[in-house]
Amino acid sequence: RGIAAGLSLYGVHWLFEIGNALIQHFSGHALWAIPKGTAYLLLVGVGIEISLMFSIAGLICSKVLPSERSAKVFGINNRLFVALSNAAFCAVAEIFLVTQTGVFAWVYPWWGALPVFVTVYIPFFGIAMLCHDWELGRQKRFIGGLFALDAVLLLVFGVMLGWI
Repeated sequence: RGIAAGLSLYGVHWLFEIGNALIQHFSGHALWAIPKGTAYLLLVGVGIEISLMFSIAGLICSKVLPSERSAKVFGINNRLFVALSNAAFCAVAEIFLVTQTGVFAWVYPWWGALPVFVTVYIPFFGIAMLCHDWELGRQKRFIGGLFALDAVLLLVFGVMLGWI
């Protein structure tokens, strides 16, 4: 279950990074970018360090889940609480990366911690928590389909068209 949470988050992460690279191609500016400070730039908004971090984020997140799926934390479902709290942590960490280190950039003035929290990190961790609790067959279909979609998008938009 933890591996499924990790793989699903990582697959969604790549889908968002491909989307960000396509936004860069069509508008001239990505929503987020890595202007400096990476050992290897994979796409406009993801370096090897960020990719490696997201490759284990879902697995780590799943390790704090209570075994009881219906348990409440502060009156809300524990899966929702874990997804929201991890999403908030990542959005706050990103503020530090943008404002203090310069290794990460939010390109548009309206793109900041709140939009990142809502449109990026909640889906990342929400999918990870959902996938964690699915039966094995559904996990395999979802993760397999997600990685197949990522591969096709990278092949078409990256290799064939050269857009990303």
